[in-house]
Amino acid sequence: MFSLTSGGAMLVLWIALLIVFIVAEAVTVQLTTIWFALGSLAALIANLCSAEVWLQWVIFAAVSLVALAVTRPFVKKLTVKRIQPTNADRFLGEKGIVEETIDNTEGKGLVKVKGALWTARSVDGALIEKGESVQVERIEGVKLMVKKY
Repeated sequence: MFSLTSGGAMLVLWIALLIVFIVAEAVTVQLTTIWFALGSLAALIANLCSAEVWLQWVIFAAVSLVALAVTRPFVKKLTVKRIQPTNADRFLGEKGIVEETIDNTEGKGLVKVKGALWTARSVDGALIEKGESVQVERIEGVKLMVKKY
C-alpha cells in the first residue's frame, strides 16, 4: 500500500491523467489527447522508478511534445479532405435548357446541359418553366441545382 505523500499522490495523478486522456481520445473522433496520454504513461513509469516530481513533469512535457511533433504530419495527412474531381464537375457554371418545368415542391424538373439530361432543382425554390435557360450552381447527388440564367 502507498501513502499519499508526494510520490503516492503523483502516482494517483499520473494514473488519473492517463485514464482521462484515453477516455477523451475514445470519445472524440479525432486524435486530440493521445499525445498527452503517452506523456502521462511515461511520467507514470518515471514515478514507478522513483524519479523526482520535477523530472516526472519534464518527462510528461517532453514525451507529449515529441509525440505531437512526430505524429502531427501523419495526422494532418490523414485528416485532410481530398476533393476528387469527377466528370460531372464539367457541368458546374454551364448554361442549360429546362426540358421539364422545375418545381421543387413537386420534386420535378429536367435540364439538358451539354447534351446530357439531368434531374434538376432550383437553388432558390423558384418555379422555372420549360424552355427557360438556367445556370448550374452545384451538384447534389444526381441532381443539378440551377438558377435562372
